[in-house]
Amino acid sequence: MPSQNTKSSQAKTWSKEIEEAYRFKIAGYRDEAEYKAANLNFEIERWPESGFVKKLRRKDGSFFYYNRERECPQWEIMRLKLFEQ
Repeated sequence: MPSQNTKSSQAKTWSKEIEEAYRFKIAGYRDEAEYKAANLNFEIERWPESGFVKKLRRKDGSFFYYNRERECPQWEIMRLKLFEQ
């Protein structure tokens, strides 16, 4: 089910929003809205300390597990697109 977000912007510097976008991207989703639409029965697990995503279900049914701290490498930031809701 495609997301209804149509407007996007290029990421410039790291932020919590960029980190979230990166985690959804490597799990195979465009953004949080697309993830929620595809996984109605799965809650997004988050780390209590940082609030970052802890675990996401991939489209093939397996899971991605993430660390508590930043995972998005500096060189990846310019490749990310942020979609408006």
